[in-house]
Amino acid sequence: MISSITFSQEEIHVVLLAGQSNMAGRGVSKELDAALIKRIQDVSDRVLISTSDIEKKKPEPLSSFKKNFGPELMVGLTLAEANPKQHYLLIKKAVGGTSLYGAWSTEWTKEKAMIAERGEERQALQLYAAHIKNIHQNLEELKAENKTFKILGLLWMQGESDTNKAITATSYQKNIQNLINGYRSELKIKDLPIVIGQVNVLPRKYKIGPTQVRNAMLSVANSDKNIGIIETSTDENWSDFPKHSDNLHYNTIGQKRLGIAFAKELIKLSNN
Repeated sequence: MISSITFSQEEIHVVLLAGQSNMAGRGVSKELDAALIKRIQDVSDRVLISTSDIEKKKPEPLSSFKKNFGPELMVGLTLAEANPKQHYLLIKKAVGGTSLYGAWSTEWTKEKAMIAERGEERQALQLYAAHIKNIHQNLEELKAENKTFKILGLLWMQGESDTNKAITATSYQKNIQNLINGYRSELKIKDLPIVIGQVNVLPRKYKIGPTQVRNAMLSVANSDKNIGIIETSTDENWSDFPKHSDNLHYNTIGQKRLGIAFAKELIKLSNN
């Protein structure tokens, strides 16, 4: 069995989540109010989340979040409340500070990882391959339980790291298209819905990097009716998706809003 929770016989809806720190999540769990926690607990028998190799850690109920949470919390809740009888499996892979040029590349090489990633640990990561492996493990478990499933789409929140260098920023459009093609090909779903969370990091070493990455995301989203985008403001008040004082990571309110926005856009794409 996947976990102590037993899925019903109906089709399981699978949602893929991937990215770096704002997908990993910096929402503070202790700041969630009791009413919201109760809503999450009420759907947790219908929503499981897998965050690692399932041979090491089985999927857990949505209510099993620890100190911090990412957009998956409100993604799962929003979807489950919108479809009260539906069961969901969220499959997430996210590591802070990682690049699409490096760790997330569909054509990973050590050379590219050394250019894009900081430190030996990140330079050894092959996150796209790891996520694909975890997805297939989970799907095989469902098949073994004679469960049918439908993959609803991929939610992508990444890009801040790629804004830092010319080579990573200028190649972002090509690399994110390769990533989308990779997931679609690997999962044999040519029109797999994709939702991109547009980064709005402040300029750092490479000043035009954020603009290049933001524009690349928009361009890719506008080129395909099965790709949606959550557009974000560059207003440093971060009034749309509030951030912590580091001006980088979405805070509790920001993460809640991000998760809701991801879910609503995925529902819209699924109904196309």
